[in-house]
Amino acid sequence: MAAGFREKRQPFRFSSIVIAILIGISLACVFAFFFPHGLFSSSLSVQSRRIGKSILRIDPSCESPERIKMLKSEIVSLSNKNSELKKQVRELTEKLRQAEQGKDHARKQVLVLGEQHKAGPFGTVKALRTNPTVVPDESVNPRLAKILEKVAVRKEVIVALANSNVKESLQVWFSNIKRVGIPNYLVVALDDQIAEFCKSNDVPVYKRDPDEDIDYIARTGGNHAVSALKFHILREFLQLGYSVLLSDIDIVYLQNPFDHLYRDSDVESMSDGHNNMTAYGFNDVFDEPAMGWARYAHTMRIWVYNSGFFYIRPTIPAIELLDRVAHRLATQANLWDQAVFNEELFYPSHPGYDGLHAAKRTMDMYLFMNSKVLFKTARKDAKLKKLRPVIVHVNYHPDKLARMKAVVEFYVNGKQDALDGFPDGSNW
Repeated sequence: MAAGFREKRQPFRFSSIVIAILIGISLACVFAFFFPHGLFSSSLSVQSRRIGKSILRIDPSCESPERIKMLKSEIVSLSNKNSELKKQVRELTEKLRQAEQGKDHARKQVLVLGEQHKAGPFGTVKALRTNPTVVPDESVNPRLAKILEKVAVRKEVIVALANSNVKESLQVWFSNIKRVGIPNYLVVALDDQIAEFCKSNDVPVYKRDPDEDIDYIARTGGNHAVSALKFHILREFLQLGYSVLLSDIDIVYLQNPFDHLYRDSDVESMSDGHNNMTAYGFNDVFDEPAMGWARYAHTMRIWVYNSGFFYIRPTIPAIELLDRVAHRLATQANLWDQAVFNEELFYPSHPGYDGLHAAKRTMDMYLFMNSKVLFKTARKDAKLKKLRPVIVHVNYHPDKLARMKAVVEFYVNGKQDALDGFPDGSNW
């Protein structure tokens, strides 16, 4: 009997154990679902935080006023040092960014130049003359970017600055541009009157956003003062990726200048020279008899480029040229923009000075003619008189408007004696 009873109880006990295990597992799953962080973790965490705070809390009664004052002073000092360190980090970060930009530019230059090569046979080696253009950045001036997108042709545009002081000359300027059929030109209006004048004559115009310093010069400045502004303003055109043919207002257009450019240099400029030597350079021998055997010293001379008519490509050296000239004109007194323009373009590197590495080309002096060439030479020479220039720049004479109109009469209307009444130079 007893043995049979035990045999009956064993299956029952086994079933109870299984049931108990299943119930335990089920309860564990329920608690795990409703208390994923455990039953006691929250209270323990709160308790630990309370203990931490109590440890960190300082009883004021335990510290003297001098000690508290010293601690506060140390906190302020540490805060100032922290601000200074943050500033230094920002400055170092900016320097690193600029260095990376320079490194990236150098890498791109290497890609442009290609791999290193051996020099070819005598007379076959040619150096790189044309620098790569910058990557356009429309964020510099989105409004100007939209205007240039409509006006420019093949990313090139004639740009002139004008205020109300040159209104009559401006009319002669754009009337001849229209007559020749040049579509890509833009007037940078330096006051509201010129902006409205251009709009009323269907002339593309751009009025800059207000700038107190620039606007004052724009409203009141004469030819040289206004001319100096262009180096600051032109920078945005180049940053946007456009090549600019900068033009003064005292210029008569007789042909499309874009048909006569080489586009192989950073700067391509007309010359103030009046013959081959002065325009393109010559060996000027300086004589100093006191030196005896070494009395003759050879010097190189060239007459300056005219900063009132030049073609400038959107390259790093070209932008650096604008920056250099604009900086000197803004920080040094009594400077002539044309002199500074040429100094920065031609002066070589020497101790204490890093010269500009820009490629330059002198325009044909008979195609891009200054008024000294016209009135002193061309009008008196039978062959040169038949030559039709691309432009005539009345830069050597103060009676600009009268001579501009005479140039139109001579070259456009065919009046052969239109230039005869003017002296070679000026009467004052």
